[in-house]
Amino acid sequence: MLYTDLDDILGKVRASLEIDDLAGAVATIEALRAPDQADLFHELDDQYQAALLPRLDPEDSADILEELEDEDAARLVAGLTREEAVRIIDEMEPDEAADLLGELSLADQEYVLTQLADQAEVRPLLLHPEDTAGGLMTSEFLALGRRMTAGEALAALRTWRPDAEETYDVYVVDRFGRLAGEVTMRRLLQADPATVLIDVVDPESVSVLVGTDQEEVARIMSRYDLVSLPVVDAQGLLVGVITIDDVLDVLEEETTEDFQRLGASEPLDRPYLDTSVFTIFRKRIGWLLLLFITGTLTGSVLHLFEEQLDAVVALALFIPLLIGTGGNAGAQTTSTIIRALAVDDIDRDELLRPFVHELIVGVLLGLVMAVIAYIRAYTWDTGHAVALTVSVAIFAIVVWANGLGSVLPILVQKLGLDPTVVSGPAMSTLVDTTGLLIYFTIAGLLLSL
Repeated sequence: MLYTDLDDILGKVRASLEIDDLAGAVATIEALRAPDQADLFHELDDQYQAALLPRLDPEDSADILEELEDEDAARLVAGLTREEAVRIIDEMEPDEAADLLGELSLADQEYVLTQLADQAEVRPLLLHPEDTAGGLMTSEFLALGRRMTAGEALAALRTWRPDAEETYDVYVVDRFGRLAGEVTMRRLLQADPATVLIDVVDPESVSVLVGTDQEEVARIMSRYDLVSLPVVDAQGLLVGVITIDDVLDVLEEETTEDFQRLGASEPLDRPYLDTSVFTIFRKRIGWLLLLFITGTLTGSVLHLFEEQLDAVVALALFIPLLIGTGGNAGAQTTSTIIRALAVDDIDRDELLRPFVHELIVGVLLGLVMAVIAYIRAYTWDTGHAVALTVSVAIFAIVVWANGLGSVLPILVQKLGLDPTVVSGPAMSTLVDTTGLLIYFTIAGLLLSL
């Protein structure tokens, strides 16, 4: 299919809707791929969405709901009759249907479930939290017995539901349903038809428990370059399969949350423009107040060393330079450590090595900054003593910021929190206050204040 500018198609759909040509709008939408259908649908007004969804082919409507955010999909379904909702949800993948049903009221959820042709596949998925492997997996998978031959396995694959999710690996189970391993499609095709699966299966296949966090699932699939991942229960029974498309959604979601936390804000639950002003205010005000209150400590430190400032007024000239440099050094370190934690470059139980690593980096950075700071301060006619004070202080602050920035994210993660909470503004505010203490302490020692 030749790619077409979605804005042009959106214009055609809106033109059809303005003259009440719903059939024309439906035909245009149905000619698109599912992701484009969802993007276009999202741009339409609510009344047009409600009018078009039940008129589309149920498979297209199901594809659109699968691509939309769960909250948006649930809002659309809530505007349908129960019969229309059942007709569309019945065409969805079991894992996507379960995510959508989880957003509906209990009464609507139970009604739709009882009417679904595949309710036995959907109902168990509702038992698992959506941010775990059990919430990500689909119960629609093909498991073959380990005593089957390669020929029998291929025959089973040929009769497997054509509308099911793509099959990349074939999972093999024992007679109790426990995962015995996997075999790639390529190896299965190359095997002699009389070969028993147990002779070609890889028994060391990677799997996860149903309660595994979705972020850990994404890391595992990335680490081992997997396109699908089997999910087992505590007894080793194969209960589902996670496919790469589900993990890509998780990675996007987790990355978005991390970026929002880097700016000292709680993550948004919906797309930015779909989030109300009050919700954004509520997500930001808590951190902003906390940083404000913490920032007042800077004023308290200045007040504490008021006499030193009165004695040597030139010290005040370098306060913005010192706390700005310290904050920047700390932010550089925390962003590096947070990313290293996210991609498993650092073990969360390993504290000493990254601390020493960043301490050495801090010493090197601090020495360069100290020389430049001395030259800059001296050229402002502050005298050798003040220039030396600024130079030693900036060295100490950079080393301190690097050391602090290396351990704080790891300690926060050990507490079960997201390490991004100590990034950016939070780190800068902390280094500002402690940096001033370091500055005035060194000034007191070198200038005999």
